[in-house]
Amino acid sequence: MKLILHFLKPYRRLCVFTILAMLLDVAGGLLVPRLTADMINIGVESGSLEYIIGKGIAMLAVTIFAGAGALLGSWLCADLSAKLGRDMRNAVYEKSLTFSAHDFSQFGTGSMITRTLNDINIIQQSVVWCIQMVLPVPAVCVMGVAMAFAIDTVMGFLLIGVTVLIIVLAIIVTRRASEIFGRLQQLLDRMNVVLRENLTGVRVVRAFRKEKDEEKRMRKSFEDYAETSISANLLFAGLESTAFFVINICIVAILWLGGDRIGAGYMEIGDITALTEYSILILFYIIMAQMVIILLPRARVCIRRIQEVFETEPEICDGQKDTEDTETYGKITEQSAEADCTTGMAPHIKDIVVRFSNASFRFPDADEYALSDLDFICRRGETTAVIGGTGCGKSTLAQLILRFHDVTEGSVEVNSMDVRDMTQKELRSRIAYVPQKAWLFSGMIADNLRYGNEDATEEEMRRVLSVAQADFVSSLANGLDAHVAQGGTNFSGGQKQRLSIARALMKKADLYIFDDSFSALDFKTDAALRKALKQEVSDAAVLIIAQRINTILNADQIIVLDEGRIAGIGRHEELMEKCSIYRDIARSQMKGGA
Repeated sequence: MKLILHFLKPYRRLCVFTILAMLLDVAGGLLVPRLTADMINIGVESGSLEYIIGKGIAMLAVTIFAGAGALLGSWLCADLSAKLGRDMRNAVYEKSLTFSAHDFSQFGTGSMITRTLNDINIIQQSVVWCIQMVLPVPAVCVMGVAMAFAIDTVMGFLLIGVTVLIIVLAIIVTRRASEIFGRLQQLLDRMNVVLRENLTGVRVVRAFRKEKDEEKRMRKSFEDYAETSISANLLFAGLESTAFFVINICIVAILWLGGDRIGAGYMEIGDITALTEYSILILFYIIMAQMVIILLPRARVCIRRIQEVFETEPEICDGQKDTEDTETYGKITEQSAEADCTTGMAPHIKDIVVRFSNASFRFPDADEYALSDLDFICRRGETTAVIGGTGCGKSTLAQLILRFHDVTEGSVEVNSMDVRDMTQKELRSRIAYVPQKAWLFSGMIADNLRYGNEDATEEEMRRVLSVAQADFVSSLANGLDAHVAQGGTNFSGGQKQRLSIARALMKKADLYIFDDSFSALDFKTDAALRKALKQEVSDAAVLIIAQRINTILNADQIIVLDEGRIAGIGRHEELMEKCSIYRDIARSQMKGGA
């Protein structure tokens, strides 16, 4: 409830006006039976047509005001619900942007989609229903019972008894519904995951001829959801039939007891009509509230799931050092490096872009270190390459620089500053990154390139495309305005890689990271791209993670990783002589290993 109130707080005035409009509708609905009773008791008995017409006009006016209140309340309620849903979805999205890969894996993509769309949609519906059907109930009950007591005390107690009976029934049903809807949301998550896996992995399913197995798996998830939904619907059916039974019993009791009270002179004939309408109106609102209350456990589950997202503390948090601390730290480090330079122990600090100092990393749920005792630097104007076997931690190394993960031991510095003491925005503004899996966003080629530079001109984009060997863009019908499907599925693997590289080159950065970004290129294109790349980013540091030896032959520094440790550092010729692991990799890819 606190979560909902937090998001409703900016719209306090809108909430008040919405409730007032709904109360106007309720008041009008309760006033009409009183006018009807007066019309019968006074107008019909006295035979005064003028009185009947006057009451009829009054009823029409009350109906118009009540209808206007209902329409205004519904419109305001819908507006409030839309704003609530917008704010909650924005908040969930912004929170998800702070998550590391490990944080996000705790929820899963399917669950996050369900929480952002389905769960918040249910919360929106619940807010609308509560305002329109639950909040008016106390007012209807109090005013309806008060009017019943004004007519006759016995009838007032009768309405109180029936109201209490319905409320007790609602409490019993709500407890049962809470368990069912909690399970229903979990099954919806599972169904979402299975569907996404089948849609995204359809080629793998067909390649291994697993259509029947996947069909069984999907059928099982659908059947579990259907069975639970049927259980929920049975609750609705039972509640509805019981509620109608109670309404009819109440009407029979009013007619029976009312006849005796009229005979005894305590009531008039028109009062029976008013009491019947009061009872129907009260029970109608209570029954509608019950329907909503049954759904509230599901909304409560959704609220709890959204709350889990907000309460999750990000694994990666921005550093707390202020600007003064940062400058002081930089001066101390610079002085230390200059002292080392005088003794010939280290390069000048201004040339160092990245420094790993005895850095080790272990995934949160792992027992062993993925990377251990990494100690090297990347200099401005030089190319550093990382090579090693599959699973040796090459991509993880790049993620430590970008601070997608934090080192477990040691430190990683960018521009003489520990990345943990920098804001993530500041850190990543200095780095251009091409991921291992080339990904393009839906839209146009120009839109994707502007991810690197929002103010890029068409001339700049064409120049960068030329450097990235993506000249095929000029041959497309719409050029830079050519359509890009989600994920870039309308381009080949090599084309996607070149466009991803061009997007990174649009950004002026201190460090360019290419995570196995040349694997889909032929040798000729690879060589031409690396040659153009050297001139384009000559004033920055370049880190290339590669599987192919020919991609890194001319690198200024090659780091060989083996099971998360550095097995060798040097140029190609040096490693061929001193590092057996590098030599084995080279010989497996190059004739004679030269």
